[in-house]
Formats: sequence, structure tokens, C-alpha cells
Amino acid sequence: MFALNCDRAYLYAHPERELTVDEQSRYDAALAERARGVPAQYITGHQEFWGMDFIVSSAVLIPRPETEHLIETALLLARTVTNPRIADVGTGSGCIALPLAKELLQAEIHATDISSDALEIARANTARHQLESRIHFHQVDLLRGLGTNRFDLVVSNPPYVGESEEDRVQLEVRKFEPRHAVFAGPTGLEVIQRLIPQAHGALKGGGWLVIEISGTIVEGVRDLLHSWSEVRITDDLQKIPRIASARKTLL
Repeated sequence: MFALNCDRAYLYAHPERELTVDEQSRYDAALAERARGVPAQYITGHQEFWGMDFIVSSAVLIPRPETEHLIETALLLARTVTNPRIADVGTGSGCIALPLAKELLQAEIHATDISSDALEIARANTARHQLESRIHFHQVDLLRGLGTNRFDLVVSNPPYVGESEEDRVQLEVRKFEPRHAVFAGPTGLEVIQRLIPQAHGALKGGGWLVIEISGTIVEGVRDLLHSWSEVRITDDLQKIPRIASARKTLL
């Protein structure tokens, strides 16, 4: 489909189709890239997520099914608020901000990333899905400069893999996905340690923080959220702790 620039139906309906020299060259080049470990999504430049087609490049993480649990959790919480204000921290491709904008028509969404290259991809995806008027982008470190007591919800899929776990991470992730978006530091908690107090300041009283985590750091995250209320851990389909949510005390 990628080499021929066609859809699946065309591919199946024309089994006799012979490749031109250029098409064969493109196909061979794609196979060669995949053979050296480049993720297929970076070769084609696309990944489907939440029923939406996202442009991706090596500047951003490839959206993964586990992150849909974060969106599901965020939607349940956001729908209890009229006209919610939401911050997506470390937006990458925009794969969290865009589904929230699509599902929550009255929400005001702000998306941050420290990487200008990532924000360029996120903006391109926002334009493709005609959501430019719904999402505001900020090139900042986490929530720095976005103000206090502004948001009803802060959501994030932050770097949460520890450098000590590097040999357990898939080779193609280690080699090709942006390292700063995967590894947080020696323990995996380093970015979350900074994010939690910033989120506490940015949230309104009673607002929620929702973050993606792993089973390796779940107890560390619980400890960091000890002063929050209604701390909840949600498992993914493999029964691995995947989402931590917590509420800022209502003042």
C-alpha cells in the first residue's frame, strides 16, 4: 500500500498488478529500512491511533494502544466538567490532545512539548484533522509558564523508563525512537517527580492529573502522590499498571 500509494481494497482487487521500476525501487528501499530495524511507522510516516491517522517521524514517539487507556480515563473525568480546560504535557505527535479535542467539543486544550520538531508534527496533525482552533501549542518544559489554578485536567504520557531498564526495551525503540521521550533518567521517575508539583500548581482545586506509567515505577508514583486525594491506578489489558490518576484537594 505504501509503495503503490493505494488503499487495501485496491491492493486485494488487483493481484495481477506489476510494479513499475520506481515502485519496485521504493518497495525495496522500504524493506531495506525495515530490515535494519527502522519501525514501519517511521518508514511510512503514519500510525493509526484512536481511529485517527497520525503523521509520525523520528522526532516523536510512535503512538501505542496502551496510551488509549489514558484517553479513556481522561474522558471519564473531563465529562464531569462543563467546558473543561485541559493541558497535555509532552504532546509529541498530538496523539492525546487531538482525540480529546475530537471527543470533547467544548474543551479548551493546551499542548506542550520541549521539542520544536515534535510540535511541528503535532501542528501538522492538528491541521490535517481540522482542529487548529481547538488546540493551543506551547514550547515549554512541562507546564512552566502556563500559570496557576488554570486547568481542570492535566494529562501526560511522560518519559518513564529508567536507564537501568534499557536492556529490556525493544532494540528498535532504543535505536530509533527519541531517547528523551522514552528514558527519564536512572530510575524512570525523574520527569514525573518534576511534573507532579507543576501539575498541582497548574490545576484548579478538585482538578485531576492523569499520567501514563509502568509497573516498574508504580509504587514510586504512589509515593509521589501521597498528598493528593483519590489516587487510582488503572491496569492495561495485560494487567500491567498503566495509568495513575489523582485529584488535587478541593479548596
